[in-house]
Amino acid sequence: MNTVLPSVDALLRLPGLQPLLDEYGHTCTANVIRTQLAQLRETWRERQENVPASVPATDAEWVNHIGTALRQKMAPRLKPVFNLTGTVLHTNLGRALLPDEVVQAVIRALITPANLEFNLDSGGRGDRDDLVMDWLREITGAEDATLVNNNAAAVLLMLNSLAQRKEVVVSRGELVEIGGAFRIPDIMSRAGAKLVEIGTTNRTHPADYANAITPRTAMLMKVHTSNYAVQGFTRSVAEADVARMAHEAGLPFAVDLGSGTLVDLSQWGLPREATVQEMVAAGADLVSFSGDKLLGGPQAGFIVGRRDLIARIKKNPLKRALRVGKLTLAAIEPLLRMYLMPEHLPQRLTTLRLFIRPQTDMRQQAERLLPALQAALGDDWTLSVEPMFSQIGSGALPVDALPSCGVVIRTADGKRSGRRLKALAAQLRALPRAVIGRVADDALWLDFRCLEAGDEAEFVAQWLRQHAPEE
Repeated sequence: MNTVLPSVDALLRLPGLQPLLDEYGHTCTANVIRTQLAQLRETWRERQENVPASVPATDAEWVNHIGTALRQKMAPRLKPVFNLTGTVLHTNLGRALLPDEVVQAVIRALITPANLEFNLDSGGRGDRDDLVMDWLREITGAEDATLVNNNAAAVLLMLNSLAQRKEVVVSRGELVEIGGAFRIPDIMSRAGAKLVEIGTTNRTHPADYANAITPRTAMLMKVHTSNYAVQGFTRSVAEADVARMAHEAGLPFAVDLGSGTLVDLSQWGLPREATVQEMVAAGADLVSFSGDKLLGGPQAGFIVGRRDLIARIKKNPLKRALRVGKLTLAAIEPLLRMYLMPEHLPQRLTTLRLFIRPQTDMRQQAERLLPALQAALGDDWTLSVEPMFSQIGSGALPVDALPSCGVVIRTADGKRSGRRLKALAAQLRALPRAVIGRVADDALWLDFRCLEAGDEAEFVAQWLRQHAPEE
């Protein structure tokens, strides 16, 4: 075996390997060669052959083999994809897309020093929250605010700061579970607070809150059920009523708003969703919400509310562990400035623009691209332009759908073939820029809501270069 496989040094001395050494360096190239030789030896042992077919036979084949392995090793793991799933705020695909002016602000923060925690007026240390504080106060009407890395962290920090070793009253119908089996009761337990459930799954009354208050109660809390809906014989208590009961008992009232929005979405024909401003006006002492959902920004968790409570939260040592970095703040500042000019949001805020994109635009786009897509896939598949429904996603407005349009792919013979459809979906995911749709009802659905006009050429070019998988 050792007489057939060359040594690492021998391969490193191959004349054709020099371009790879120039690009990837000696250390990385040598490590890849060692790994490849080890894998070939293992294959040799498993197959018990004299010379496995997978062993390169010439110097040129060795250089090609090593180059392929290097490119695979060094290829980015985080890759751009085409989101044709029909879910705009897709958790697994990164949720909200940032507007260009927000992206440019992040780029500036990446390549230049910035006054992250430096007070330019005094020349001393500053507070990073101050960079966006004025915008949050003006937009939400709250006295103060702070930021952490996501809304789950915001809830954890609120509870740990204000309710550790005490009780927090929450309606049973609001004990939500978000992605990854991450549950409100679990967050509360980790925060050191004791959950007091009141009411039933579908009905909670004011008396349930009032009867649950004891000397050990630290807070009344409402959790927005943004990722599910309880319908039918239901009742919940309005935020203003819970706030009144909390204040009469000398307790703070907190609202976990989940997705969170700073504008009334119904003005653009979208479903009505409670705003942060409405929660503050209803008497909530603290409101937490996400940055990368309906807000249309980067991943972050906002806490707005009473100045004294925010001050207590910011003194918690966990705040430093959960704080956001300069890139998040660089993105949030221009994002919030957009909300000072809400009339321009449909044009400037990417997420909102995708939400309200007319179905006719998507139909025209699908009809324009259909011939090229059909030609690329060949006669084994039938493609058609059909109406469909998109989802907002990420737990926001779960029972509401957006009229959409796209391309539906079915087998030409009309037979049920989940295996072939899954193989086609896998082939599309393997493209240089993965195309991600959804397989349902014996078809592969490609929703065009999130296919931007500027990406059409790249999208079509990939289809023309690579055909459907062989049977």
